[in-house]
Amino acid sequence: SQGAKMKLKHNINPILLQFINFIILVYTVVTYIPWYIFSGSRQAIAKSKQVKARPVNNRPGGAYRSVNSLHCLASVLYPGCDTLDKVFKYAKTKYKDKKLLGTREILKEEDEIQPSGRVFKKVILGKYTWLSYEDVYIKAVNFGNGLAVLGQQPKTNIAIFCETRAEWMIAAQACFMCNYRLVTLYATLGGAAIVHGLNETEVTTIITSKELMQTKLKEIVSQIPRLRHIITVDGKPTTWSEFPKGVIVHTMASVQAMGAKADSGNKQQARPVPSDIAVIMYTSGSTGIPKGVMISHCNIIAGITGMAERIPNLGEKDIYIGYLPLAHVLELSAELVCLSHGCRIGYSSPQTLADQSSKIKKGSKGDVTTLKPTLMAAVPEIMDRIYKNVMNKVNEMTSFQRNLFILAYNYKMEQISKGYTTPLCDSLIFRKVRMLLGGKIRILLCGGAPLSAATQRFMNICFCCPVGQGYGLTESAGAGTITEVWDYTTGRVGAPLVCCEIKLMNWEEGGYYNTDKPYPRGEILIGGQNVTLGYYKNEGQTRKDFTIDENGQRWLHTGDIGEFHQDGCLKIIDRKKDLVKLQAGEYVSLGKVEAALKNLPLVDNICAYANSFHAYVIGFVVPNQKELAELARKKGFKGTWEEICNSPEMEKEVLKVLAEAAMAANLEKFEIPVKIRLSPEPWTPETGLVTDAFKLKRKELTAYYQTDIDRMYAANVK
Repeated sequence: SQGAKMKLKHNINPILLQFINFIILVYTVVTYIPWYIFSGSRQAIAKSKQVKARPVNNRPGGAYRSVNSLHCLASVLYPGCDTLDKVFKYAKTKYKDKKLLGTREILKEEDEIQPSGRVFKKVILGKYTWLSYEDVYIKAVNFGNGLAVLGQQPKTNIAIFCETRAEWMIAAQACFMCNYRLVTLYATLGGAAIVHGLNETEVTTIITSKELMQTKLKEIVSQIPRLRHIITVDGKPTTWSEFPKGVIVHTMASVQAMGAKADSGNKQQARPVPSDIAVIMYTSGSTGIPKGVMISHCNIIAGITGMAERIPNLGEKDIYIGYLPLAHVLELSAELVCLSHGCRIGYSSPQTLADQSSKIKKGSKGDVTTLKPTLMAAVPEIMDRIYKNVMNKVNEMTSFQRNLFILAYNYKMEQISKGYTTPLCDSLIFRKVRMLLGGKIRILLCGGAPLSAATQRFMNICFCCPVGQGYGLTESAGAGTITEVWDYTTGRVGAPLVCCEIKLMNWEEGGYYNTDKPYPRGEILIGGQNVTLGYYKNEGQTRKDFTIDENGQRWLHTGDIGEFHQDGCLKIIDRKKDLVKLQAGEYVSLGKVEAALKNLPLVDNICAYANSFHAYVIGFVVPNQKELAELARKKGFKGTWEEICNSPEMEKEVLKVLAEAAMAANLEKFEIPVKIRLSPEPWTPETGLVTDAFKLKRKELTAYYQTDIDRMYAANVK
């Protein structure tokens, strides 16, 4: 069974094991009765067994809706608050002096020279300093008025190209109030993609940081002819002479000062209406040049209404840690959910998140330890990394400690699969692991890409909190499905949110039909107020991906393949673009092959490749440096890291490990990679080979490894 597969292996004397199991049984029986009486978990067990969504009619392909919105989809968070400026005004009035946005002060920066001679920047950070709802509101009003002084007109575009920080949210709220359309670009998009987005939207003003201005913008500013103003959020940059004429650099503070002085009497007519565009969000996507998704005020409000409904007891006690890119729909939605419910948002970055993070000086505290958040969003890449780190630490323990951890892990896995809790294990065994994220996390939200069942189960057990998997796209304002908190099954993405409905459309080529048994399958279509207006200046692609039905409802064709289970929860099983037909006619899902092999200790990342001209699958693998070096040592292979990765002998050894794992995961023979290329360099968003959410960019990876593809297919394997 799935559960037995995910258990950890121990090496305990069988007689001792019998005795331990007997003690565990006695403990379970003795503690069950008080637990059953006093714990609220009985309702949780009942809830986890309930049907969560139903089809609205009995026809195949009928739309599924959450049982909480069967008769009417939800689209407004608070009565009368139908635009984002009204939502913020409502929250500001309700939570006035409560803390809203927090930033850690930098006490000291220093350069640390590594043994290799490379220099790493390290920081020592202080406490979080907070802005209240009222503070943020005033700063946003002033900034919006200041932008008007600089000539920004309602319903025109303005770009933000900046790291995740308090000023990003202040600038966004200013734009929502004044009805400026906020163009968002990832900081990790390549130069050409950034130029494309800025020129396509014809912006005259960019909001950015000193760091990004001097690294990314400096090189491309001459290619943006309409640019007139650059606003830096973090103080005055050092000027440089080669800056094009006609471009003025301002600080955010100076623009706010202009706004505070300005007369804002004529502001009323500039207010947005629900159908106005709030954000034009450029998605790097796994294919081609980035597309700008037009997201209206009512799209975002519907989306955050749906998301908030899945987080029980959301409110003023909650603290959210913001470190993912705000130019990503997952992070923007999560922060707007918090802002509208009285939660605090403490800002962070992937480099300063934990005590062990790359920029934190040894011995000083990372952001989670200082903030102690209760809510956190993560992409699977980050969760996979935590999983591997903890498992490596477990392997380094003494035999006694390791067996104790494994027994507790397997015991807890059995208990949570029955819906029970394990307070003793949590406080004695898993407390230390839990402290890695500050010790107070009550819900981990995961989105952006599929999370493996093993990683999800590990997070449930070791962090003692539910892991909510979500599924949504930029094109659906980030909303689609999120699992219920008490749903401890793995590998599913939950039921449709209360703001939208989901139906499955037959995809004949892939052999998926909404009449399939036992579960209906097909391409996932999302309908509701959260479905966006389409792509900016790209009618053709908009017509392909969006349709309107006879009731005037917009539907997004996602390109993902899903199946609905009996309880109304969705499982993503494939992607149209990932399906490749081999020479002999078998279909291979590249995503399925990768998912089966990605969690091996030896594999940091993997991309499977196949095409219709050949009969077998090949792969590119970023190996784990520690594991591969150890394997090379065992096999007696000596050499530098590059030599190990380029060695045909080591390729064969890694292939053996992959083949074993593939068999264990029940892959078909034709799905198992026959040849691989070991990559000495990791794939990061900066290399352009993966997106910001670390999803593979297949087109770019194929181009990058073209010579290896030719080599691997040159001598046909018998």
